[in-house]
Amino acid sequence: MMDIFHESQEPFLLKELEKIGPKQKGIVAQSVKDVVQSLVDDGMCHCEKVGTSNFFWAFPSEAAVKRQNKRRALEKELAQAEAAKEELTASIARAQLGREQTDERAGLTEELLAVEAAWKEQQAELQQFKECDPVVLNQKREEAGVARDAANRWTSNVFIMQSWVREKFNMDVEQFNKHFGIPADLDDV
Repeated sequence: MMDIFHESQEPFLLKELEKIGPKQKGIVAQSVKDVVQSLVDDGMCHCEKVGTSNFFWAFPSEAAVKRQNKRRALEKELAQAEAAKEELTASIARAQLGREQTDERAGLTEELLAVEAAWKEQQAELQQFKECDPVVLNQKREEAGVARDAANRWTSNVFIMQSWVREKFNMDVEQFNKHFGIPADLDDV
């Protein structure tokens, strides 16, 4: 289809393309409209409505200009990437200065590894004694106090329910405890 546009270098109506396409280039007549529409969608040919007709065209020079512009953009991008690469290479070289492998540096590296290993051992030992930490103990005391208050509140609720059932249904306390599975020695903590 592009060959038709480039060879003739003039605009066509869709009906003309449907006649020319199958005869000159062997394009299936039913697919000419879809092919032309996909070329328009891809920006490879132009479509302009003039009056009630749609004209389609594509010139060879236009495709060459697009390729040149794309090439320039890619060359510019390549130049920027190469400049960035050179800058990073120079940055790596600057970072390597003073980091040459010497006996002193090797010794300091070994010392650092030994200190890190000792620190990890101390952290593991500290985890063993975490239960004796005063902060953790105070937190557990506070949590135990909250739990005790909650248990007493629920125990009071049970006693209130016992009293209500005893008055409402004239039920004995032992019957109530037996029926609801409440131990006889239930009391506040």
